[in-house]
Amino acid sequence: MLIFEPVFTSGLAQISYLIGDSKAAVAAVIDPRRDIEIYLQMAKEQGLRIAYAIETHIHADFVSGAQALASRTGAQIIGGRSDDYQFDLRQVSDGETLELGQVRLQIMHSPGHTPEHISLQLFDTQQGSDPIALFTGDTLFNLDVGRPDLLGEGSERKLAGELFHTLFDRYLPLGDRIEIYPCHGAGSACGKSIGDRRQSTLGNERLFNPVLQEQGSEEAFIDSLLDDMPEPPRHYARLKKLNVGPIAHWESLSLALPLSPEDFQALAGNVNMQVVDIRSILAFGGGHVPGAINIALRNEFVSWAGWMLYDSRPILLVGESTEDVHQAITQLFRIGLDDIRGYLRNGMTDWQNGALPLSRLQEWTVHELNARREDPNVQVLDVRSSNEVASGRVPGATHLYVAHLADHFDELDPNKIIVTYCGSGYRASIAASLLKRAGFSNVANTPGSWAAWNTAGLPVETS
Repeated sequence: MLIFEPVFTSGLAQISYLIGDSKAAVAAVIDPRRDIEIYLQMAKEQGLRIAYAIETHIHADFVSGAQALASRTGAQIIGGRSDDYQFDLRQVSDGETLELGQVRLQIMHSPGHTPEHISLQLFDTQQGSDPIALFTGDTLFNLDVGRPDLLGEGSERKLAGELFHTLFDRYLPLGDRIEIYPCHGAGSACGKSIGDRRQSTLGNERLFNPVLQEQGSEEAFIDSLLDDMPEPPRHYARLKKLNVGPIAHWESLSLALPLSPEDFQALAGNVNMQVVDIRSILAFGGGHVPGAINIALRNEFVSWAGWMLYDSRPILLVGESTEDVHQAITQLFRIGLDDIRGYLRNGMTDWQNGALPLSRLQEWTVHELNARREDPNVQVLDVRSSNEVASGRVPGATHLYVAHLADHFDELDPNKIIVTYCGSGYRASIAASLLKRAGFSNVANTPGSWAAWNTAGLPVETS
């Protein structure tokens, strides 16, 4: 009997799959995440041997668990053909088949997102001789397709052209009834704007996916796809390099050390230390460890941790609870940020009871921001992306994208109150905390930010 178990990883919005045959007691895992215990547990519960760890492509947004899974289970690693790989794996070609009892997976070379990308057609002998589903990796999502710009070096147009042929010459001819199972859902930056459904059909995508509506020339498809492509997160380039190299140590995820306020303060004084406060933006504003940056533990956490933190520098964490800290550590582990030196025991309660210094951040409502935005002593700072700003901004606001803010501190006036805003206040709190850490003394964040500004019907400047 067919075994089909998707595993959704929130934050990353990543989907991996355990596929197999219960009678033959054999399975494959497609695109495993780094913390592989979930696949081992599923295999144990269903009495399966994991025979294959399959990589649809060289991932850029998370650390692959394929090598760890192979080490723990003896599974063979399967991937597309690429000279970039620096570890042992079976590089497969178009048309090859992986047998899993009555179930089989047939390789389809599907370049476009990356050159080596493969998709997998799923066959089940109990459901006829035709494929019933397609694992599309990062090629085709619900209402979107994989971005072809992650390699850089001027390869974008070439890969976009290959993507055009993969979609229209290879995928769509399979027929509308074919179910598609991608590697990502909504919230991933591996596409422009991935839809909410975690699975779809080729027929549904033919009708509703805006990229597949580009039925014209290849050049028109390329131009449309690359137009307004958002900047890839900073950690993507690092993870692509990490995922092609051999992993020497199969370290397990572990909880960092709880630190007394005094020990935490001593470590936080290290100039290379990254102190990350994962509490809500309102809690952070009320009082935080001096020098901390606020990346709140919400669904966006892992993406913005990847943007803002460096793998070459150690990390300290401040959270509301041990459970929150462990969740943050798990998410950081998935993107290769492993050097967690500890966390503040009992959070800010022990810190304040220890009579240690507190830093604060002003928090303005959108009505306060509107009332004071023309004050010559106030500088309003929009930290959203350029695409967001193009649709409207607070009148008179300066624009500096939060991901590059640290490179532009000299463009801001330290003698003014700098008020940050973004789409919701989340990125604005990151930006405000960066400014505080850099020595700007008068900084405010705007909770609710652009969403609240529009709800209140306040004036909008368009360019």
